[in-house]
Amino acid sequence: MLAERMNRLGTETAFEVLARAKAMEAEGREVIHLEIGEPDFDTPANIIDAAVNALKGGYTHYVPSAGIPEARKIFAEFITKDRGVEVKPENVVITPGAKPILFFSILALCGRGDEVIYPNPGFPIYESVINFSGAKSVPIPLREEKAFSFDLDELRELVNEKTKLMIINSPQNPTGGVLTSDDMKGIAELAAKYDVWVLSDEVYSKMVYEGKHVSMYDYPEMKDRTILLEGHSKTYAMTGWRLGYGVMPVPLAEQIAKLQTNSNSCTAAFTQMAGVEALTGPQDESRRMMAEFKARRDLIVDGLNAIPGFKCLRPKGSFYVFPNITGTGMNSKQLEEHLLEKGGVAGLSGTSFGEYGEGYLRFSYANSQENIKKALERIREVL
Repeated sequence: MLAERMNRLGTETAFEVLARAKAMEAEGREVIHLEIGEPDFDTPANIIDAAVNALKGGYTHYVPSAGIPEARKIFAEFITKDRGVEVKPENVVITPGAKPILFFSILALCGRGDEVIYPNPGFPIYESVINFSGAKSVPIPLREEKAFSFDLDELRELVNEKTKLMIINSPQNPTGGVLTSDDMKGIAELAAKYDVWVLSDEVYSKMVYEGKHVSMYDYPEMKDRTILLEGHSKTYAMTGWRLGYGVMPVPLAEQIAKLQTNSNSCTAAFTQMAGVEALTGPQDESRRMMAEFKARRDLIVDGLNAIPGFKCLRPKGSFYVFPNITGTGMNSKQLEEHLLEKGGVAGLSGTSFGEYGEGYLRFSYANSQENIKKALERIREVL
C-alpha cells in the first residue's frame, strides 16, 4: 500500500495529452502539438559548446548541493543587474529544473495548519505540492475581465494569520497574463502586514511583449520574504537540460540546499557551466526566438478570434493563449478531446490548470507559423 500522502499528489495533464497525441502519431495520424510548453527551437550553439567544453574540462563529478560557487556567483550577478537588487552567491540555489525550488520551498515552509494562496488557473504543480505538504491550498481566481490578473480586494479577503505563503506567477502559465505594478505593490503590502512569504515564479521574465517585466524584486523591502524562481528552460530553449535556480534569504537557501542533498545531491556540473554561458554569452538567438514568439502570438490570437465560438485576449507574456470557448457550446474537456480526436490538434482543457479554467483552452504557440495556420484551419473545420 502507498503512503496516504501520495493521494494528495497531482500531475501535469500536458504530459498525458502528449502521450495520447504520440500514440495517435504512432498509428499514422498527423497531430499538431499545441499542448506542451516547450520552445521548439534548438539550444543556442554557444551554450552547447560551453557544455561540451565543460565535459572535456572535467565537470563530470559531484559539486556542492547549492551549486558550483562560480555558477552561483554569475547567477547572483545576473539577478543583481537584471532586477536592480543586490544578490550574493549565498542567496542562490541551483537546481535540476525550476520545479525543485517550488517543491523544496513549500516543503521547507508549509505544513499542517498553514494556508498557501496560489493562482487559479495556474501551473498545476502549485496546488499539487501544497496539498502534498499537508497545507491548505487556497486559490485566488485569475479573471479574464482583468486580463487574467486577480482582484486585489478578493486577495485581501483570502490572506489571514494562517497564510504562510503566496505564490505568484508573471508572466503566467497558462493565461499569458502579466501582473502590474499595482498588483505587486498590493501583494507586498499584504505580505508585510501578515508576515507572509512570497514565491515569485518569474521563469517567463524574458517573454514580455509589451511593456517591462514587473518583478517582486522591484520592491527591495520584499527581498527578505521573497523566493525568486528563475530558470533557463524557456528563455534559452533548455528544457531538457534541467536547469533552474532560486534566489532567497540565506537561512532559507541553506535549508533548500539541505533538501537537495537529501534528494538529488546536486545539479549536473556541466549543465551549470552551460547556464553560465547562457547568461554571460551572446543573447542574439534568444532575442530572435522572442521576436518569433511575438509574431506567432499575433497569428494565433487573430486566427482564434476569427473562429465562431472563440474569444481570445492578446497575452502580454509567455508563449500561451487562453481563449474563452464558451461560445462553442462545449465545456473545456469536451473541446480538448474533440479537437484532438477529430482535428488532430492537441491543446489543453482549461480545467487542467484548476477549477477556474473551465470555459477555456490553453494553446502553446511554441510551434511554427505554418503549423499554427494549419491548426487554425483544422479547428475551424471541426467546429
